[in-house]
Order: sequence, then structure tokens, then C-alpha cells
Amino acid sequence: MQGSCLLTFRHIARQIALAVFAVLAWFAAGTNAQGLAEPLSYNRDIRPILVENCFSCHGADSASRKADLRLDRREDAIAAGVIVPGDSDSTPILDRIGSIDPDVVMPPPSTKKSLTAEQKKTLERWVAEGAHYEPHWSFIAPTRPELPAVKNEAWVRNPIDRFILSTLEAKNLLPAAEADRQTIARRVAFDLTGLPPDPSLVTTFVADKRSDAYERLVDSLLASPQWGEHRGRYWLDYARFADTHGIHFDNYREMWSFREWVIEALNANIPFDRFTILQLAGDLLPTDAPGMTHEQAIEQRMASGFNRCNITTNEGGSIAEEYLVLYTRDRTETTSQVWLGLTAGCAVCHDHKFDPLSQREFYEMAAFFNNSTQSAMDGNIQDTPPIIVVPRDEDLSLWKALEKKIPHIRQSVEIRKKEARPDFEAFLTSLSLERVARVSPQDTPVVALPLNEGQGNRTRAILDGKEVDLELTPVTTWQAGPSGRSALLLSGKALELPAAGDFEWNQPFTTTFWIKPPSNDSFYAVSSRMNDLDKHRGWDVWVQGRRVGMHLVHAWNEDAFKASTKEQLKADAWTFVGLSYDGSGKAEGLKVFFDGKLQPLNTENNTLKTNSVRTTVALRIGDRMTGAPAMAVGLADYRIWGRALGISEIESLARAAQLAEIIAQPVEERLKNSADLYEWWVRAFDTSFQSLSAELSVLEREQADIKARGTVAHVMNEKAEMPKAFVLERGEYDKRLNEVTPDTPDQLPPFPEQSPRNRLGFAQWLLLPEHPLTARVTVNRFWQEVFSTGLVRSSGDFGITGELPSHPELLDWMAVEFRESGWDMKKFFRLLVTSAAYRQQSLITPEKLAQDPDNRLISRGPRFRMDAEMVRDSALAASGLLVKQIGGPSVKPYQPDGVWEAVSMGGNTSRYQRDSGNALYRRSMYWLWKRSAPPASMDIFNAPSRETCTVKRDRTNTPLQALVTLNDPQFVEAARMLAYQALTHGGESDQKRIDFVSSRLMSRSFDAAEQVIVQSSLNDMKMWYAAHPEDAKALLTVGESKTETADPSLLAAWTMMVNELMNLDEMLCK
Repeated sequence: MQGSCLLTFRHIARQIALAVFAVLAWFAAGTNAQGLAEPLSYNRDIRPILVENCFSCHGADSASRKADLRLDRREDAIAAGVIVPGDSDSTPILDRIGSIDPDVVMPPPSTKKSLTAEQKKTLERWVAEGAHYEPHWSFIAPTRPELPAVKNEAWVRNPIDRFILSTLEAKNLLPAAEADRQTIARRVAFDLTGLPPDPSLVTTFVADKRSDAYERLVDSLLASPQWGEHRGRYWLDYARFADTHGIHFDNYREMWSFREWVIEALNANIPFDRFTILQLAGDLLPTDAPGMTHEQAIEQRMASGFNRCNITTNEGGSIAEEYLVLYTRDRTETTSQVWLGLTAGCAVCHDHKFDPLSQREFYEMAAFFNNSTQSAMDGNIQDTPPIIVVPRDEDLSLWKALEKKIPHIRQSVEIRKKEARPDFEAFLTSLSLERVARVSPQDTPVVALPLNEGQGNRTRAILDGKEVDLELTPVTTWQAGPSGRSALLLSGKALELPAAGDFEWNQPFTTTFWIKPPSNDSFYAVSSRMNDLDKHRGWDVWVQGRRVGMHLVHAWNEDAFKASTKEQLKADAWTFVGLSYDGSGKAEGLKVFFDGKLQPLNTENNTLKTNSVRTTVALRIGDRMTGAPAMAVGLADYRIWGRALGISEIESLARAAQLAEIIAQPVEERLKNSADLYEWWVRAFDTSFQSLSAELSVLEREQADIKARGTVAHVMNEKAEMPKAFVLERGEYDKRLNEVTPDTPDQLPPFPEQSPRNRLGFAQWLLLPEHPLTARVTVNRFWQEVFSTGLVRSSGDFGITGELPSHPELLDWMAVEFRESGWDMKKFFRLLVTSAAYRQQSLITPEKLAQDPDNRLISRGPRFRMDAEMVRDSALAASGLLVKQIGGPSVKPYQPDGVWEAVSMGGNTSRYQRDSGNALYRRSMYWLWKRSAPPASMDIFNAPSRETCTVKRDRTNTPLQALVTLNDPQFVEAARMLAYQALTHGGESDQKRIDFVSSRLMSRSFDAAEQVIVQSSLNDMKMWYAAHPEDAKALLTVGESKTETADPSLLAAWTMMVNELMNLDEMLCK
């Protein structure tokens, strides 16, 4: 009874509150033409309340849904009886949200959520008005809205302004006045090129009295090659581009050709629909279209590198299937973020809690990306297949000719191999030891250690043609070796040879031996001439995990190569191993053979330069200078030649025992067990085959040289047959549920029937005219790049929990305009920056600070702290240090010591070796990006690690950033160089020199009051450094660039003054 009275009381109280609220709401919400209160909007007024408080338990996710109740769909809520449209008195959810009983109230206290009184009244009013739902705004295809009428027609420069001004007028706000020409020139130069304008450009623009002077300036900036660099830098965040694999060793990945393609595509103004298709499916487009050049065919596939930018691994113990699932997931989530603006990753383990995206639909989308030939393991190498070679422009025609000729010669080689069998059979019948000896190496090895004594601790050897007797270590033991001979059983170092194996990096050599490894995966050296105490200078042959490898080192790991076999040696069995190095200084010049068969290699480091690898330490057999002992390893017949043996020579050495056995057999028995000898015989004895093989080798060498001069592109490549795809329970690779096929989410337009069910079809689906997301999401990011915040603040979430657009009609108008103008990116940015909205002053008034603190209404011009790359690049540009070379490999500018080392686990990015010369002054987008340790100064200014897709960076202002701009060698050097320019080219007076500096840093001159402040600071600096000349000299040594001056104290004073100006807020903001 008491409960009934309480419920009745709450019911009456709610009715009174609703009546009061209805009166207040009439005044607050405004009225329509008939003087009635405007009805509530579900998307604007109701959905945000339900998303925040209700949908996590009563939404789309069936796994987390409570009481089997859905509130995100009107029909379900009404069917459950919890909402009675038009009757708030009989609507149970209103009783629940209004309850004071902790066992009844919704949301329950355990969620730590509660509705405000205003939110409760809003829901009551909504039910009373009929509880109307609306589809989520972003899932409705945009249509071009009517341009709004405005009072101040004179202010409007293009349609964007009408939408902005109509909102301002509704808020009784006025737009700001137009910015002065110096300010607008600086702003638009940064927004279109990422660099400050040259002072001469500003001067010319200020003096240009033509009515279209500004438009001419904009067009010149859009035509600049720096446009593609700047726009491309944003895209690299979206694509999660970096120069390393990202996991475990985080080794170098040669990925820069994708960055180059992005820059070139943007500078060429490729339409965004084509830009999309090439990146998602460039490998699936025809390469033999009429008129298509070989270069265009290569670029088409290069673009598909977008889906090869994900992090990968080669960590021991990794499960291949698990990582293939992770790679597919990453590609699906990234594509969804970039083109759909959806948090699809929330549906990996269960149905999305808020958006209409089920777990099944996620894996249907993922099936499009589940068909790559890419291996799960990256091999810790820089060019993990599938890859293509990207030749230099001057090599393109030769590369194309080689691609046609080499397959033809290979076919001829294979034909000859089949035709030569009768000659092989004749050879076997007449086989003799004398004939075999002809294809064995005819010269004497520089080191020959038979190691076949079988007893004692001495062994006979040949060193440089002389027979010598050597002492083995006291722990020498012997075992049965290959072909019935004795062999050494290593227990660490067996002997040292002080003068042997002393090769330079450009000297070819070969080492061969028989080895019997134990079954463990330990690391040990077979032989080494390496000084471990001098950055491992020298060379060694080693085994790890029964894979055979070689180091050739000047200084590990920045000047060295390391390569090893992909295949393992057989455990507890004898194998003949040969390593032949051609003296090229490249890992590609190393060949490794097991029993005469050439082995594929993994290259883990390939940075050897032209510095000496020679060392004074002795050649050691069985270990390295400070460890890596070979324990319980069988070794026999160790030899070194002072040249690179040919394939047939190494095969002959490997086959010697087998041939001796065949020779001992009757002639009629020889063919029975000779199948595996045939290929060796063809290479060693058949002159026709040798001639064709030699021709093929020359062509392949030419091809390898072109590859070495150029680069590679990591590309996508489809399997011949699409593998099955499944829903995975909680996203776990080995818990397959229902099988799925490639498809798109049900809430979005259906997949076009004429499109293929692959990535190409998926890309075409994204670009359908009726698609509600792609154009909206894209233009919103473009707006964000210019105005700091998108019309939809949550630029990576256009779903239910995302923020509503500040100007929904403008967003739709821009989306349609962008699509219908042919997806023209330059035209769209021209529209943005030529608007009156963009050209406003950025000064804020108290009134606007109160009504528009974040400038979401665009009541003033955009002004915000620049991104990391822009801060550094502007300092380089202002100082004259910036090298404006477009494209090319990544570089390593100044960085504090230890940044890479702190997170490294070995590998070829464990030590940061900075570059020198022009590489120090390239634009920041070319900085070599190590995912586990991104460039330090970029990281401090909020640049992402690029481990995952980033569609919006954080924007902060911290003391650490000031420490970078005050103390980083790059900024100190830039300040010195600008100071030097001011002293040598800025005029005779301090005032003129100060104007010289300010025109380069801020594109304007200081006013009289500012001049006084700057002059005062400069005078203080002059006095200090005049009294401290040693400090002045120390300051001027920062940075690699040189500045000759007769007065170091004066240059130091100007350097510090410029450094101060570089830290002004005006300098760091655009």
C-alpha cells in the first residue's frame, strides 16, 4: 500500500513538473510561425540522452542487453510496453527514471549514471509529443540543402558563408572583420603548404591591387609541390604510415615509395574517388589498359600499399593464423575509420553497443581484406612480400624490357634442362674421378682444415698454400663424421688462426664446411674474425635456431649487414654448408648453400657502407671473441677461398662423396640412384645449359642492380581462391563461429550487384552516390585540417555516440558539392580558404568568448597551435635551412641520444645514427618513423606513433614543448642561421634587422611598442655575451651548418633573440 502511495505521489509530482516545464520550454525552445513551441528532435534532443544513459544495456549489442529490452528501436520499445507514445502517464520508463527507489531507478546506481532534472523533463515531453524516432542523421544520404537567406548579403563570398552567417545571425553574433593581408597570407600559406610564406610573396600580395589578388595567391599555393607534401602528411596519419614493422625488433621496412605516391597523387590532384580506389584496390585494376604506361601500372600497384602500412611481427613463438587475423582486423578498422567514420572495431568481440553494426557484419566486411598473400611473419626484413620493384625513372624502359626478356630465357633454361637427360645418362656411364675433378675448384683454398684426425689434440692444415701442424684446445674430442671420416666435436673454441680470413668488405670470399648441429635453437659461431669490443667489426659465420647466417660489420648495427637462411639445418645430421660472398658490400651479394642447394635468405640488416671491416683479432673456429661457443656441434672439412665460388663448384664439393660412391658402382647400376644429381650435372657440365644460365645471370644481375638503385613498394596481392571467413568468438582467431562471405553493413546502401565481391567492389561501394558517409566524413576531415575542429567534432565517430554536426546543412551541402564536383580536392580546399568565414580576423571579444569559446560557430578566423611537423618546418624555412627536395628515402635528423636504444631488442633500428648534410634539413614528413619510438620532438608535439590509424591528433601546450623549441639543436641552429642572415642581409640598423627576422617568422613587422621590447632583450643579450665570449662560442657550435663571423658575441646575442621570437605564441600558431 505504501509503495502504491509513493508511486502515485511521484506520478502527480511528475505531472506538475511536466506542466511547468512545458511552459518554460515554450519560451526556451522558441516558437514556430503559429506561435507554438517547436517539437523536439530525436537526433538532437533525445538520442544523446539515451546513448549516454540507456543504450549500453538496452541497445544494439545482444550480448550485453539486459531484460531483452531494446530502446534504440521504436518498434521494440513500444512492443515491450515501456513507451506509450502520446501518454507519458502510462509510460513505465518515465516512472523508472523518476524513481527514488535504488532497486527501481534507471539507470541503476551501479552504473554511476543519472539523468538531470532537465533530461527527465525532456524525455517526458518527447513521449507526450508521440515518442518519434529518427534514423541516425549520418546514415541518411546527404542531399543538397537550399542556401539559407542572410541579412548581411555583402559579407557572403561563397555558399559556405551563407550557412555560417545564418547561424551567427540567429545567435545575434557578428562575424569578425577581414584579416589584414599579411595575416591572411601567412594563414593560407600554412594551411595549403604547411610552410610560412616567403617574405617576397607577402610583399607582392600586399601590393597587388587586383580584385582577385587573393584568389591568385591561393591558386599559386595550390600549384606548389609543397601542397602535396602538406596534405599528404595528414593522410599518412590516416594510413598509419611508418618506416618500421612495429612489433618485437621493430626493424626497418622500406615503405617510403607509398609516401612518394601519396605526395605525387595529391599534387596531380587525382580525384578523391580515384584516390580511394587505387589505395584500396590498385592491385586489382587492369594493367594493360589502352594507353597505360609501365610507370602508371607500377604506380597503380604502389597505391595499394595503404593496406600494407599496418604493424607486423616476426617474434618467435607467434602464431601465424592469429597474426593474419590481426592484420585483417587492422585493415578493416582502418578503412572504416578513414572512409566511414565508424568505430567498427567495437564489433570485433560482440555486436556494437551503440551503432547498428553487428559482429557478423564486421566479419563480413573483414572478409574483403582476408585474402592477401602476405605472410604472417615479416622476417624482420625490409621488403616482406608481396612487393614490386620501383625503378628510377631512367631505368624504367630497361626494367620493362628485362621483365619481358627474363621469363623467355628462363623458359629456354627449363626446356634445355629437359632435353639434356640423354647426355646426362651418357655422362654417368663414363663417369671418372678425373672428370669430376674438372668442375671442382681448381685453386687451393687459403684455409683448409680437414679436421679428420680422429684422435689427439693436433690437426694438420693448409694455410696460404703451406702445410702446417696446429694445436687444438685441450678439450678436443672427436666423433664419426660424414662419409665414414672422423670429425671434430666442438665444445667452444677449437683453435685460432691469427692471419687467416683477413678480408675487406669489397673482397669476395667463400667458406665451406660440414656441420652436424644439435637439436636445440642456441646461437653459436662456427667461425669468426670479429672484434666484439670494437662494435663487432669483422665477419662471422653463425648458427641460430639451426639457421645459418653471416655478419659483415664496420660498426654494429648502423654500418653492417646480417643475413641468414630461412630454412633450418637438419638436427643431428651432417650437412655440407657453403657461404659465398661477392664483395659487393650488400647482403644480396651473399649466397648460402645446403648440400649444394641455394637457400633463400632473410636480410635483417643491410646498412654496410664503404668503411673498413678489417680487424686485428684472429680467426677463431668454434666461437666469437667474447662468447657464442658452439657446444656439441660436429664440424669437418672447414675451408676458405679468397674468391666467390660458383654454384657448380660448391655443388661439386657437396657431391664429392656421393660421386665417389657412384663411380664405385657398376655402370648398369649408376642410373638407379642418380635423380638428385641431374640438376647439378646440368649446371656443371652441359654447355648449352651453362650458356643460357650465364645469359640469365647477366640479365638478373642487371635487374638486381636496378632494384638496388631504386626501391620497392609493399603492395597487396590476392590469393587465387578467397579463403573462408568466419565470425570469431570474442575476436579470438581459433574460435570460429558461423561462416560469412564478403558484404557491407545492412544499415548502409546495399552492395552493388555489378561490382566484384573483393576490395575493388568494396571501394566502388564506398563511392556510391547514395552512400551517406564517405563524402561527409571526408569533407569533415578537410574542414578539421583548416579550422582545427570538424563540423562533427568526433571526426572518427559518425555513429550514435559521435557528436552532432555544428552546421548539419553546411556539412551536407559540402558533401554533395565535393561529390558532384568530381571529388576534386584542390577545388574543395579553394572553396574553404576563399570563403569570408576563413578570411576573418582571429581576435576574440568577450561576447564571443562567452557564446563561442571554441569557435565552433566560426565567429572569427581559425587560429590554433600548429602540428609538430609545421612547427619544425617553419623554423627551418624561416632560417633558410629547409631543403625542399620532394620525396626520397626517410632521413634521421637531430634526436637526443638513447631514444631508440631505450625500447630496442636488437635488430637494425636499435641505435639511432643521425644523418648529416641536407638530410638534417628535410621536411619533417620524411623523418624515419620508428613506431616504438617515434621522433622525440614530434612525439612531444602530439604526433602519433602510427601504430594505428589516427584521424585527429591531440592539441596541447606543455612545458616540454617549450623545452624543444628552446633547446633542440634543430631550433637553436635555425635561430643561429636566421640571426646570421639578419646580420649579413638584413641591413645596417638593429631595427631593420629585427624587421628582417619578424618578416620571416611572422610575416609582418613589429609595431613601435614591440620593437622596444625586442630591442631591449637584444641589448641584454649583447651585454651578456660580450662579457662571456666562451659561452658565445659554445652556442655557435650547435648544429652542423657553418656561420663564419668576426664577432661571435654579436651573433650569439642575435641567435638568442631569434630563439626567443621563435617561442612566441604567434610563431607557434597559424
